[in-house]
This record gives sequence, C-alpha cells and structure tokens, in this order.
Amino acid sequence: MTPMPCPTSSRRRQVLLALSALGTLAPTGLLAQSLMGTSAKPIRLVVPYAAGGPIDVTARWLAERVRDTLGTVVVDNRPGAGGNLGVDLVAKAAADGHTIGISAVATHAINPWLFNRMPFDAARDFAPITQILRVPNVLVMNAQTAERLNIRSLQDLITYARAHPGQLNYGSGGNGSAGHLAGEMFKKAAGIFAVHIPYNGGNPAQLALLSGQVDFNIDNLATAAPNIRAGKLKALAVTTGKRSSVLPDVPAMAELLPGLEIDTWWGLIAPAGTPPELVQRLHQAFATALNDPQTRSRFAQLMAEPVVNSPAAFGEFMASERAKYEKVVKASGARVD
Repeated sequence: MTPMPCPTSSRRRQVLLALSALGTLAPTGLLAQSLMGTSAKPIRLVVPYAAGGPIDVTARWLAERVRDTLGTVVVDNRPGAGGNLGVDLVAKAAADGHTIGISAVATHAINPWLFNRMPFDAARDFAPITQILRVPNVLVMNAQTAERLNIRSLQDLITYARAHPGQLNYGSGGNGSAGHLAGEMFKKAAGIFAVHIPYNGGNPAQLALLSGQVDFNIDNLATAAPNIRAGKLKALAVTTGKRSSVLPDVPAMAELLPGLEIDTWWGLIAPAGTPPELVQRLHQAFATALNDPQTRSRFAQLMAEPVVNSPAAFGEFMASERAKYEKVVKASGARVD
C-alpha cells in the first residue's frame, strides 16, 4: 500500500519551490521588492533643485527608464540653500535603497568650502552610485561688445584684457557660484584681471550679458546655446579638455591654457551605509538607462554628455573635484554664512 504524503511535507515543498522561483524572478517591480524589502515601496529620487531645470529634466527621464527594472521611482524636488537642503535629506535617510539623490558640482565640490556650516559631510555621508552626465561650460561674449572691441577669439580677449586691466567685467549667478569660480580660474590661468559682477541667479546674469551690462560670462552650454545660435552671444571657448561635439568649431580653453578644465556635472548618490549589493543594482539599472541610444539622443538636446562610471570611480572623481575647488573658493574669498 502506497503511503499517503504528509500534508506538512507537501506544504513545505511548495514553499521551497516558491522561494526558489523568487530567486530567479527579478524583471520588474518585484526586483525592488526582492532587493529592498518585502513591500512595493517606491524609490524616492531627491533632486535638490527646482523643477524644470536641466538636472530635474534628466532625473525625470531616467526615473522613467529604470521603472521596468527598479519599479516606481518618484522624483522629489527639494530646492534650497544652494542644493544643500535636498542633499541633506539623502544623507539622513534610511540606507535601505529606497532614497537616492542627485549630487552636483555645487553640492559636492563647491559648497563644502563655500558655506561656513554644512549640514552633511560630502566626503563621508554618501555612497556614490554613478555620474550621470557632464555639460561643457562656455565662455561667451555679448556679440555686439565682441565686434566693438574687435575680439574674435579667446586669444583676442586675453590680449585685450592684458592691455586694459580692469576694464572688462564678467557676470555670474552670485558669489561662489560655478560661473564665478570658473571666471576666477580663467583669470588666474590667463594672467588677466576682470571685474566680477555677481547677480542673483543664472538667469539675471545671462540677461545682463545679453543687454551689454557685462562683457563676458562663463555659463553652461545648455543655457547659452540658444543665444549662441541666434547670434546674440559669441562663443570663444568651451572649458572642457577637448572640443565639444555640439560646437566643434569652438576651441577648448585647454588648447590655449593647458590644464584648465571646468565641467558642470551631476550624478547619483545614496546614504552612506547602503549595502553594496543595493548600490551595485542601482548602478546597473541607471547605467543601462544612460547607455540607451534614446537617452543619449535626449541628453544631446540639452548639450549634455552621459557619463557612466563605477561607484568607486565616481567617488574618486567627486573627491578630486572637491580638492580642485577648495583652492579656488579659498582664493576667491567667497563665503556663505
């Protein structure tokens, strides 16, 4: 007589089979559940700047592209204090993979030296995931000013500035802003003096340049490109180490001033202590999205170049950027109380 199977043993076998199946199931929203807990809790992506800007646009694009892999990713805009407010939320969040954020040249390279008090430690409070992109900066002049002063190249600008010390000025989005510090780096490398005029934000600085109130700015290419194409601004040089594919006829500053390289960049971070396996899975998902041809095409419209690097490499890059800007910020004397 064949013995009857034990109900308890049968139930145990079913449970084991189900658990085994889960081990091979990681395609969609279940991936986030299996990696980051048993609930379908969405991932919060904190953007420390206002909605509508380039950083916000790229974050929302990527949030959609990783949905099939990581589940729902909700973009949470938390602007304030030069980006410090939103980044601090990430630093103090639970290290469970459900909160990630954007790091940028301001929050992780400039602000640590600019602000007298920082709510987080840029070097220790985060787990790097990957860089997202870089946007070349470009030195632009008011086109009419450039024509009036007979300045057609970066060398012409330097020659004029040396012959007329203090007669040129440049604008920026404020003391300690990326544009201000880029201007200081350019002045030092070129051996010139130009008067810095700070404005309350990048848009007022650009309007001042367009109206002829200032002679030149160093702005990110995404912001300046429409007016360059319209002939209102004259591009003299991009600040990257090599020419931009977007403006191949515009020389790189490093061609005339070797070693001068200034990028606007941002990337992804998680709270320190996030398990390495979660960081790696987040990295894989976003790296796949960044390498997608649709993403590259979309970012090219923003004059941006996607950058994928390992968590370790991104951490090393941010550390090198902090070291670079420490010298520049201290030399500029800019401080925020």
